[in-house]
Amino acid sequence: MQCHNMTEKIDINKEAKKIVLVGNPNVGKSVFFNALTGSYVDVSNFPGTTVDISSGRYKDMVVMDTPGVYGVSSFNDEERVARDVILYADIILNVVDALHIERDLFLTQQIIDMGKPVVVALNMMDDVKKNGIEIDIDKLSQELGVPVIPTVAVKGEGIEEVKEALDRARTGNRLPIVEENLRAVRHMVDEDSEALLVLEEDENIIARHNISGVKGMREQIYQARRERVDEIVKKVVHHTNRGASFSVKLGRWMLSPLTGIPILLVVLWLVYEFVGVFVAQTVVGWTEEVIMGEYYYEFIMKTLEPLLGTESLLAQLLIGEFGVLTMTPIYVFGLLLPLVVGFYLVLSIMEDSGYLPRVAVLTDRSLNLLGLNGRAIIPIILGFGCVTMATITTRILGSRRERFIATMLLGLAIPCSAQLGVIAGLLGPLGIKMAALYVSVIFIVFALTGTLLNKVVPGKSTDLMIDLPPLRLPRIENVLKKTYVKSKVFITEAGPLFLLGAVIITLLQYTGILDLIANGFAPITEGFLKLPRETAVAFIMGIIRRDFGAAGLNDMVSRGLLNSSQVVVALIAITLFVPCIAAIMVIFKERDWKEALLIWLGSFAISFLTAGIVAQVII
Repeated sequence: MQCHNMTEKIDINKEAKKIVLVGNPNVGKSVFFNALTGSYVDVSNFPGTTVDISSGRYKDMVVMDTPGVYGVSSFNDEERVARDVILYADIILNVVDALHIERDLFLTQQIIDMGKPVVVALNMMDDVKKNGIEIDIDKLSQELGVPVIPTVAVKGEGIEEVKEALDRARTGNRLPIVEENLRAVRHMVDEDSEALLVLEEDENIIARHNISGVKGMREQIYQARRERVDEIVKKVVHHTNRGASFSVKLGRWMLSPLTGIPILLVVLWLVYEFVGVFVAQTVVGWTEEVIMGEYYYEFIMKTLEPLLGTESLLAQLLIGEFGVLTMTPIYVFGLLLPLVVGFYLVLSIMEDSGYLPRVAVLTDRSLNLLGLNGRAIIPIILGFGCVTMATITTRILGSRRERFIATMLLGLAIPCSAQLGVIAGLLGPLGIKMAALYVSVIFIVFALTGTLLNKVVPGKSTDLMIDLPPLRLPRIENVLKKTYVKSKVFITEAGPLFLLGAVIITLLQYTGILDLIANGFAPITEGFLKLPRETAVAFIMGIIRRDFGAAGLNDMVSRGLLNSSQVVVALIAITLFVPCIAAIMVIFKERDWKEALLIWLGSFAISFLTAGIVAQVII
């Protein structure tokens, strides 16, 4: 027996009982280790790894510490070392962070499933009280089937009780699925603990015992264990406001739909006021129109126009209406950069304060209907600043399916801040009914498209797995660093793509193809959408830059070419229309060309179909 015992290779008393400390990272195991062993500590290098194992004595027993792990498996050196020490322990002292009990009990239940005598030290109970949480210790002990001792290790509270409980360590309540299947593999290994890992498809244990032909049950056991832990937590953990700080109460209000939705609306309003009004209008008005539009533009034109003229292809490419030395830097540095910095500043504040994860949890159930999880709220919020930036941010989503759905919805139904300002200016004089019609149509298209994609796009979206950090005041250093890094990455990636788009548009204009495209749109514009022929030009300009298209409509309104109903139809079309050329280029970069083409053509079809239906009803 125990011919595979890896602890035999460590310099400890082989005859003594082994107490092994086990827990997730940062749960306070070292405090218990020091309390048990005092100053008599030895450190040994675990064979074949760079991981050290601390050991000492408590009474006539050997105490061994293990690296912090979230599960007993073989994914890295720390987990392999922890596994090999735990497998052959006589008593397990499992240290659990009481504030994160739902996370930590997964490891606890796995150790219990191994059949080891266990004592649970439920540590950091002071944090639990500060957060207005009550844990029924007796009920938890009953559910697990092992002694559970509440502790605050750093203050020495509960340490003596833990020492006394070590003599009462016992095997706990295994999962039924483990009990039912353990016998089939028990004879193949030396220990019950090894038999469990065979069922959980641990390749190292299977190879160690030369086992073959055993059907693994890892996914089934993990699922059953997760469900059992969730069931235990529901029975023993109770959230109250008694003793909770204001930040804890506020954090809970943010998660409840009744209070969380109004808080979210207020936050979004503040974000819009800062990014959509102050940055997009005041700051951009200075950077785009004054610094880049006057000083930079005049310098470039005075320097290069005498050399290149204005009519040649080279002149058009460099200093023309869409030139790489005129519109491109003015757009990227005058408009995009302030918006990007402003939005990433807000996002970093929301993230560093702990609010953003709560928004993800609050919106998770609603976004599930669209094939997304709560994490998708981040690119959606970003989209109201800049769809190009938001498209890049879809990388945070967990599956290709989610990234496709999110990119489609961003390109289709989320107007950027540059466009929103012009849209708000056009809708304002039309009254509340027309504004409500516009908003309702865009929202319905957003919801229906997402729901449909959720049903037809193959695959399965990922669940939201997210830790909720405590609410806190953001650290200025962290916020500024995140803002700088993310803004730099965005400009580095999006700038060259926009430059390429500017070259393409210039060539289309120089060759006359742009006018042909505009004329090609005219029959649809005049017939199905019931709009003047000139509206097609605004649509084309909207591809170059979204607010250019909206501004073109504004010019038509000022000339009396559009009535109120036509304004709403045109705004619906140009909002649902494909995003600007920079966003299109990023979509083709982030998705493969088939998906990008589907998103692009799909936006065309949905835009004109929706606007046409509205036109038939109201015009």
